[in-house]
Amino acid sequence: MAAKVLIVDDDIETLRLVGLMLQRQGFQIVAANNGKQAIALAKSELPELILLDVMMPDMDGYEVTRQLRKDPNTAGIAILMFTAKSQVADKVAGYDAGVDDYLTKPIHPAELVARIKALLNRGKLRGATEAVSPKGYMVGCIASKGGIGISTTIFNLGIVLHQRHKLDVIVAELRPGQGSMALDLGFASPDSLNKLLQSQPAEINSSAIESQLLRTSYGIRLLMASSHIQDAALLIQTEQIQQLTRHLPALAQVVLLDIGASFIPNIEQVLSNCHELIVATEPYPSSIQRTRLLLDNVAEVGFGKSKLLHLIAINRLRADIQLSITQMQEMLGRPIAQVISPVPELAFQAVQRGIPLIQIQPDGLVAQQFNQLATQIAERIKE
Repeated sequence: MAAKVLIVDDDIETLRLVGLMLQRQGFQIVAANNGKQAIALAKSELPELILLDVMMPDMDGYEVTRQLRKDPNTAGIAILMFTAKSQVADKVAGYDAGVDDYLTKPIHPAELVARIKALLNRGKLRGATEAVSPKGYMVGCIASKGGIGISTTIFNLGIVLHQRHKLDVIVAELRPGQGSMALDLGFASPDSLNKLLQSQPAEINSSAIESQLLRTSYGIRLLMASSHIQDAALLIQTEQIQQLTRHLPALAQVVLLDIGASFIPNIEQVLSNCHELIVATEPYPSSIQRTRLLLDNVAEVGFGKSKLLHLIAINRLRADIQLSITQMQEMLGRPIAQVISPVPELAFQAVQRGIPLIQIQPDGLVAQQFNQLATQIAERIKE
């Protein structure tokens, strides 16, 4: 049976030409020339894919997408945004609203058909068999360089969110070949993230992800990356990574995503699935300069503007010569939400014993700092 495609565009000539072209390729065509009509037809016709314009008079394509994603009956329909709006911010807005792919006009008809077929062939990403219904709050955690301590930070943060704020928490490493949590906790080298990234995109759903999560004695669940260098090649599995980050919020109240310092290809798609971004830095001039550049980059995808962004300063080593918090904030042009103090002896003991840092001194300064950061996040979730 021919796949049904709903074309939405306020330009009648575009509807006619694209519709004829797709009909010749064997697709069944339904057309709408405004947003409200598109939503009504999507609900009554249940097409496999919607080819959606952005700029329409009554309701733009972003709002159409958001409304379709809220309805369980239409949430699984693949949406390909097809528009003349070509700025990065426009694309990010599309992904943030929930589209599966984004194409700019003009485009060769052969490429348009290829993109449509690709979406349909890989299970339409939001396949009708499993509508994605995010319930959780996903926080992406990133730094401008490695070795700052993101993995340790979000692991301990996740435990505090669960134990003190009674939230269901998943901590996920999104860094194949660069995992550290398993080593720190004394687990054998995990292949959980590898298995998901080696799957077909359509195979990555909530149940597949759930099967790879490790429930710990601390109450949180972990998705751990391996530390084998060759596994870093899996970073190119961008469709799988996008599917993973789309489905994770459906599995917990809070997802802490360890993006690390490695810039994932098409990272804007990953960031579009995050509700908030935590950027970690350290009190040294070169790190602050790199962090400033990172802040400029993530601002292009909305963080620090339309989406929440918070800075934390992780001080791993005691030093007589380092930047003060005031100096760091002046150089970055933003306030620092939380400082994590240096406790190298406690960190060493935690790794030796394979337990979380905060459990070495549960009432100590660092444990209090993690609780302060967790409280800030918990309050934002409740808003």
